[in-house]
Amino acid sequence: MAGHDEAWFDELFRAHAGAVRRYFLRRAPVDAEDLAAETLALAWRRRDDVPDGAELPWLYRSAGYLLANHRRKRAALLVEELPETPDLTDPADLAVTDDTVRRALAAISDRDREVLLLHAWEGLTGEGLAEALGISRSGADAALSRARSRLALAWAGE
Repeated sequence: MAGHDEAWFDELFRAHAGAVRRYFLRRAPVDAEDLAAETLALAWRRRDDVPDGAELPWLYRSAGYLLANHRRKRAALLVEELPETPDLTDPADLAVTDDTVRRALAAISDRDREVLLLHAWEGLTGEGLAEALGISRSGADAALSRARSRLALAWAGE
């Protein structure tokens, strides 16, 4: 990807740093700034891997991996301090204040929830959603459709 130089990165940063920061604010508010900076540093280090025209979906996908790694690191506990039941609360759900919405989101799978949040919160559709999920465009369309259907069923169950 010729042209992925400092000027390219400056433009990437101007265009997408705020979106990356908001992504983390919704999911890990305490560590959002550090995680956003880490994501953008990764984009600089791997700039030749960032696809032209799909920069933001690539950043979201990378952010998802960094967030998963971050949560695994933070989840390390001494065995003697292991709680009886794990806390499976997703920080993204905590940002939703409506209890009905929160319960409906909790009733669907983590994958369906992430598909819906990437679409609704991050505004990804079509190719962008596919890139962020690491699947084909038709796969992303199908995943979004299934996630919407499952959310509707969960909502109706409320």
